[in-house]
Amino acid sequence: MTKGLKIVLTIGLIIFFQQFVKAQANQKQHFLQKVGVLDSLHSNILNETRRIYVQLPADYNPDNKKEYPVVYVLDGEVFLPTVCDVQSYYSGGFTPEMVIVGISNHKNRTRDLTTSKITTKYGMPFKEKNGEATHFYKFIENELIPYVENKYPVTHYRTLIGHSYGGLFTIYMLLKHPDVFSNYIAIDPSLDWDNQKLLKEARGILATHHYKNKALFMSLSGQLDMQNSQITIDNVMQDTTDFTLFARSNIAFSRLVKQNAKDGLTFDWKFYPKDIHGTIPYPSIKDGLVSLFKWYQMEHTDKINSFDTPKEELLSIIKHRAKKLKEHFGYFVPPYPEELLNMLGYMNMDRQHPKKAKMYFELEIGYYPQSANAYDSMAEYYEKQGDFANAIINETKAFEISGDKSYKEKIERLKEKK
Repeated sequence: MTKGLKIVLTIGLIIFFQQFVKAQANQKQHFLQKVGVLDSLHSNILNETRRIYVQLPADYNPDNKKEYPVVYVLDGEVFLPTVCDVQSYYSGGFTPEMVIVGISNHKNRTRDLTTSKITTKYGMPFKEKNGEATHFYKFIENELIPYVENKYPVTHYRTLIGHSYGGLFTIYMLLKHPDVFSNYIAIDPSLDWDNQKLLKEARGILATHHYKNKALFMSLSGQLDMQNSQITIDNVMQDTTDFTLFARSNIAFSRLVKQNAKDGLTFDWKFYPKDIHGTIPYPSIKDGLVSLFKWYQMEHTDKINSFDTPKEELLSIIKHRAKKLKEHFGYFVPPYPEELLNMLGYMNMDRQHPKKAKMYFELEIGYYPQSANAYDSMAEYYEKQGDFANAIINETKAFEISGDKSYKEKIERLKEKK
């Protein structure tokens, strides 16, 4: 049995802070928190070496061979810490544990993330290299993703997060290459790019494509018009100046998605009136991840926690969740963590509900067949029922899996009782 386990299902406030501590002895900086292990790969497509930053889940253990969904974060050196911070609060109950990959875009950012070539912008010459999103997409699909999947414990269930030009690229991937990612968070995307070219193309694409089991969260900052404080979310679409083209493009795309709701895309759009373009990523990442994974969040926790819920109803809730997760992920995922099933088994055993206790231990073994602890718990259940033969069978299985001598000692003790 796992000792001292506490399962807390609650929604808390995110408290984000960064603190540097100076070591007086050596005058070197030490950080309260470090996230993202630096890695890199050479790209033949981009003809350069690209840095990435990889954060593994808190429960990662190389021995259990568990694989996780993966989040790719554009401008990774900027936004990876925020994604990791949100995950540290919300994963497990609101989002699944995930591997987070931050993609560096500090060089050639405009070149890689913009979706068509321009020479002028808002009537002014634009000389920065741009419009090579196609190459960057090929790098992601043909080089980066295979590299990550070969080296890190990830599944094919992928989420993409991008801000500004990164948001533009995120929408581009949804429209032009929808098979690469399952989820998208487009934060204040620059859909005004190239006189709304991608927005105009979206009209035909959204009307003819299907996006079952795909989801998009999109946000807009309150920076609607820096020249005119009279422009609000209620009247911005009536404005025709270049100053509001960015906001109008965002709103127009959101309306277009809603008009094509029959295409199956799960869509959520949020306006942040008190945030500007530079501050909107933080709330958008939190709200976006929670929104994308609404289907993952545990349901009927009141019935799971109640000792009065009939065993058959509990089993139906658990089986339904297992089916739902498989439908969304595209592969089997245990509906609950092993520790939760184990705890529920012991709680019901303590409350003299042996049939429910046995059900939870059986589910634990079924969902985690390589867990010695699961078989040990089942052995304890049988021992309490006076069924020493089945207790020995399960304790023997625990010993075969782990080789732990304590299980061997339990087997000998059980044989004496038999």
